[in-house]
Amino acid sequence: MNEIKDIPEHWKEKKLRDVCKELQSGKRPKGGVQGIETGIPSLGAEHLNYNGGFKFEKIKFVPKEFAEQMKKGIVRKDDIIVVKDGATTGKTSFIGSDFPFEFAVINEHVFIVRLTEDILPKYGYYKLFSSIGHKEILEDFRGAAQGGISSGFLDKVNIAFPPLPEQQAIVSKIEELLSDLENGKQQLQTAQQQLKIYRQSLLKWAFEGRLTNKNVKVGELPKGWKVVELKNITDSIQYGYTKSSSKDAIGPKFLRITDIQENKVIWSEVPYCKIEKEIRNKYLLKEGDLVFARTGATVGKSFLIKGKIPEAVFASYLIRVRVNKEINEKYLSYYFQSPNYWGQITEGQVGIGQPNVNGTKLGQLKIPIASLSEQQTIISELEAKLTVCDKIEETISQTLQQTETLKQSILKKAFEGKLVKKVAV
Repeated sequence: MNEIKDIPEHWKEKKLRDVCKELQSGKRPKGGVQGIETGIPSLGAEHLNYNGGFKFEKIKFVPKEFAEQMKKGIVRKDDIIVVKDGATTGKTSFIGSDFPFEFAVINEHVFIVRLTEDILPKYGYYKLFSSIGHKEILEDFRGAAQGGISSGFLDKVNIAFPPLPEQQAIVSKIEELLSDLENGKQQLQTAQQQLKIYRQSLLKWAFEGRLTNKNVKVGELPKGWKVVELKNITDSIQYGYTKSSSKDAIGPKFLRITDIQENKVIWSEVPYCKIEKEIRNKYLLKEGDLVFARTGATVGKSFLIKGKIPEAVFASYLIRVRVNKEINEKYLSYYFQSPNYWGQITEGQVGIGQPNVNGTKLGQLKIPIASLSEQQTIISELEAKLTVCDKIEETISQTLQQTETLKQSILKKAFEGKLVKKVAV
């Protein structure tokens, strides 16, 4: 009985189990593979990427003697690799002619699927790689977030297929179309990267005076500009309040580093904190305040408090900068996004890790400033140009999402018999 609707009459349909010649998993030595720096490559879930290939930057190894004694889990050309457990269960890759290792094995977190002669390996791979195939694989998923699938997934996946020559024609057409899609995707990603570089160039030019003064010499500031330390143009540089947050409305909102995502704060999701009335005013945020992350993955990044906000204080891992009337807070906010700022923050950084930001270091930052009227002109110029960048970025992002949709549409048509015409046998 056909479970896949509207397939051509000359096609067959079977459960994956009926066309699976071998299903294997692998293993690792007792004690794991930590500290083993040479030997035979051992593939796990973390080595599969989302394009059907592999990531070898952090490849792991098992001893050669161990691999040679393995009876199962030895990788061959044309093998289909399927993640069997964890967050990426069902992710699928293919061992093609470009696989770089002559001898490799898998660990216990992935399956090798080998098909009978009725199905071309690449045809079977594309079925499992498709969104429909992935969904069918996950019908066997059991357990919590770190659960997985068993060999039972072979009974969940339906595979419709024509004679071998037509399978080959379908595979060739899939690869032709996906190659065109990938080329287009790479061009979009290149444009995305160029847009980031242009953004940073705009910000750099703005604070070198070159955005509003076309004839200024490189390395010099325009006439009337000056360089001041941040502490001399602020009313205060202050660390936040040391207290735990609460979901209960026991006081004002309590802004934390984690509440600032993609330069936005969703205030309705920000928790609260209990704070004594006597010190509340010291930590209250107001429009125009700038807050900095002083630790964690976003260290050094800043956020401008703008618009109508609820009563809110800020947490201890943030530093608030409140500027005086000599500088426009928007101007300063843009400066803190520029390479000019990041160059100072990372200058003299010793060792590996994130740059360090504290109140003293912030206060010593050297800020190039123009007159207030020119600051406003710079803000207007930046906002106009960056708005265009935002619109282009949005278009690129939407198009990139559409490429994935189109990829799945191609695969869907392929396994419904709608991608190529019947091939004479």
